[in-house]
Amino acid sequence: MNESVPRPGSAHSPALQPGPKMFSDLATLTDAVTLSVDGQPVKARAGETVAACLLRAGVPYNRLTPVSGARRLPYCMIGHCFECLVEIDGIGNRQACLTLVREGMKVRRQAGAPPALEPSVP
Repeated sequence: MNESVPRPGSAHSPALQPGPKMFSDLATLTDAVTLSVDGQPVKARAGETVAACLLRAGVPYNRLTPVSGARRLPYCMIGHCFECLVEIDGIGNRQACLTLVREGMKVRRQAGAPPALEPSVP
């Protein structure tokens, strides 16, 4: 992995700073739940996927690739491309586009591809 790229959520990575919003709500956010993204609270609509929530919140990337450290965002939104991988509640390689949000969920952006059943290294 490219050592010059900071790990999301590490002491060396910048705080989550949402970028320009490409997506927005068409209606008022009702049935809201709150999840944590890299330690910061983010409101989500009950029943939506983690990927949709992160895109609407303007999160600049979900993961960094293992080889080059390139930033990746969801692409297909149907579980085929694996570009949306994040760590959810301590388990890495979870597909954000196939995972529904729930109250108190802890999401971390992911660097590389840690083993699926072990937590990402902080």
